[in-house]
Amino acid sequence: MSDTDPPTFQTRSAGYLANQMARLFAQALAEAIRPMGLAPAQFMVLLELWREEGLAQTDLVARADVEQATMASTLARMERDGLILRTPHPEDSRAQVIRLTPRARSLEADAVAAARAVNGRALAGFGEAEAALFLAQMRRVVVGLRNGRIKSTRRRVMAISETEP
Repeated sequence: MSDTDPPTFQTRSAGYLANQMARLFAQALAEAIRPMGLAPAQFMVLLELWREEGLAQTDLVARADVEQATMASTLARMERDGLILRTPHPEDSRAQVIRLTPRARSLEADAVAAARAVNGRALAGFGEAEAALFLAQMRRVVVGLRNGRIKSTRRRVMAISETEP
């Protein structure tokens, strides 16, 4: 796909392009953090725990916006890999508190730097203002989809011609 290719559904579909971009980001991130023994799902959990340690699994589910079963398997793998420890929650006997191990803490600087490098490569074709606008628009779409609608006073809809698939 290039800027000179003729317009198609794929080049005009926000969903298609977002999916492709997410897949490419995930592949690049996986490649960048693999030498540290991390996978993208683990990195997302670590980002939350580096920001605020001692969260319960339900907190991580909400923050990462994933299913409970997905988080449970990610945390099991992280525990197996020596990245987290689970301790009883002081107020809820059914819950556990997730704590970082020294190994996980030691990975923060390198893992965040690797993710920043991936973001830098992805946004290399943008000026600073363009990159900030692009990120703001992405956040706006995420919020709109979470709310079940996209809010905008200037909604631009690109119609796909009837001759395209």
